[in-house]
Parts: sequence; C-alpha cells; structure tokens
Amino acid sequence: MNNNDRLLRLRYAIDLKDSDFIKAFELGGVPITKEEAQSVLTKVQDKHEDNAENNVYEKAINNQVFDAFLNGLIILARGPQKDKSPVDTPEKSKEIKHVNNVLLKKLKIALSMTTEDILTIFAEVDLYPSKGEIGAFLRKEGHRNFKPCGDKYMRNFLKGLGIYNRRS
Repeated sequence: MNNNDRLLRLRYAIDLKDSDFIKAFELGGVPITKEEAQSVLTKVQDKHEDNAENNVYEKAINNQVFDAFLNGLIILARGPQKDKSPVDTPEKSKEIKHVNNVLLKKLKIALSMTTEDILTIFAEVDLYPSKGEIGAFLRKEGHRNFKPCGDKYMRNFLKGLGIYNRRS
C-alpha cells in the first residue's frame, strides 16, 4: 500500500470533499491545484498489464508530502494551535519509516478519537486488536514497546472508519 492508496482510502473513509482535500494540503504547507489533486488520486490504466495490484498513480506522493497533508488535516479539523507555527518547517521534518503509525496517530488527533474509538472502528471489520497493541502502534518510534502498524491493519482501519462514519 503506497501513500496514494492511503490518501484515496482516507478521503473516502472520512468523506472529504475536493475543496477540503486541497485546503488540507495548503494548510500543511504544500499548495496544490485541483488538477494536481485529481492526478494524485487517479490510477494509471495500463492496457498491457494484467496485474490486479495496479498501484501506479499519475502523480506519486512521498512521505513528507503525505505527512504535510495529515498536518493540514489536523489544522482543518481542529483549527491552528495558538502557541505554535501553523506549518512545520522542512528542516524540522525527518525521514518517516512507519507511515501507517504516523497516519493512525494523526487521524486520532484530527478526529478527536480515543483508543476505545479505534477499537470500535477495528471491530467494524471484525478485527480485534488489544488496547496494548493499539498503544504500541501509537508509541514513538524507538520506544521499547513500539510496534510497526502493518498495511493489513491500516487497510482494515480505513475500511472500518468508512463504515463507522456512515453509521453515525
């Protein structure tokens, strides 16, 4: 699962409109046009390729751009912080190894979720991780109890988030 897949699934899970999608990028410090936003979400159709896992998009996004989008989503959902600058400066950002963990942490912040909410969302897709496992996903990398969140968990979480949001 690449960043474009995560972005597409997240957009549909939280029912993010085009204008809010573009605004989240802008608030994160990466302004994009409507055409660029569409190319980020559009898969390339290869007629000669019979591969069912066609995860090639017109415009691929890297981890830093995805992180900037998530920061913008937090600002969009909760408003800017009073005592901090609205956008992290590029020199402060570092290489992101576990994007799924960052996505889970920032969605928890943006959507004001508790660990119980996360467990409920996982239960929507019949996946039952423990509270400790969720806590391990939310830990800072390098902590002794940190656990990488795999693509399976993230796919199921985003699917469950969509189901959860449509019920409420």
